[in-house]
Amino acid sequence: MRVTVSRRAHFNAAHRLYRKDWSFEKNNEIFGKCNNPNYHGHNYELIASVTGSIDPETGYVIDVKILKDIIKMEVEDAFDHKNLNLDVPEFENLNPTAENIVVVIYNKIKAKLDKNLDLDVTLYETPRNFVRYSGN
Repeated sequence: MRVTVSRRAHFNAAHRLYRKDWSFEKNNEIFGKCNNPNYHGHNYELIASVTGSIDPETGYVIDVKILKDIIKMEVEDAFDHKNLNLDVPEFENLNPTAENIVVVIYNKIKAKLDKNLDLDVTLYETPRNFVRYSGN
């Protein structure tokens, strides 16, 4: 029997969508106001869902406190109140689109989980705009 355990988290971060190798005009054409040279911010909501078998000894798929601590260390401490373009090494050469952010978050969390657990990450950039990644 496989069960999914989810944890919701939150962080605030600024970013600018642009490519260094494109002109300002081309960046503006593709990314619009998200190309603002002064950056813009979001109140991100994150749902990390871990799926696996229930441990017969503990009754857990994963101890939610462990999942909470992984998210705090790998996501909240790393991204909260940061400028993703300037302060987060993963985005030094990676455009911090919602799609790229969710993949980075997935990889950071997945590296801390037991290999037998599956992970699915949903990232809300706004209440209406969200992305999801499960390693595929």
